[in-house]
Amino acid sequence: MFKVNSFISGIINIVSNIDVNQFIPSDPPPPRRPLNFAEAHENDEEKQFRKVFHQLAGDDMEVSPPELMNILNKIISKHGGLQTDGFSIESCRSMVAVMDSDSTGKLGFHEFKYLWNNIKRWQGIYLSHDADRSGVICSKELPKAFKAAGFPLNDQLYKLIIRRYSDEHGDMDFDNYIGCLVRLDAMCRAFKTLDKDNSGTIDLDIKEWLQLTMYS
Repeated sequence: MFKVNSFISGIINIVSNIDVNQFIPSDPPPPRRPLNFAEAHENDEEKQFRKVFHQLAGDDMEVSPPELMNILNKIISKHGGLQTDGFSIESCRSMVAVMDSDSTGKLGFHEFKYLWNNIKRWQGIYLSHDADRSGVICSKELPKAFKAAGFPLNDQLYKLIIRRYSDEHGDMDFDNYIGCLVRLDAMCRAFKTLDKDNSGTIDLDIKEWLQLTMYS
């Protein structure tokens, strides 16, 4: 019990001096709407994206973790400037979980479009901050890359992220960078949703804590 309490205290100390108002998560995807209503109110760009999504997702119009993994790995294989081992199934399960706002276990059109737009934006940040064109973001480049994505990190949280998502040299490749940002963005959105009075603190019971942390 002492070790558990020490671990939790350590995590709390790491994040306690973060100003959550400095974090800028993306706006959440819109709620799922009836298909006919959605299609009738889409502009030309959204209609074109829906056609592409249908080709990627199949007739069920939902993207599962294996489908997401195949889609992302096909795309990054075409970009020579991105060093990556490829998105793993576990990474894609995690991304689907934190993006799955309606708890279907898959990504619908708006959930996938939201993820897709974020990945495109973060890819641009990744490439622009890879100053030495090594294909990875080195430890010196990472803080600015995360700040540009809307997440200024304090020293302690930066070190925590390095230990979790970087290699032994402190370098972060593309799939780990995206996986980290997807989770960081989703958890910040969840926090801001629960922090209804903008106090910077929230109260969770054990059920809410487990729901928030276990399916992510």
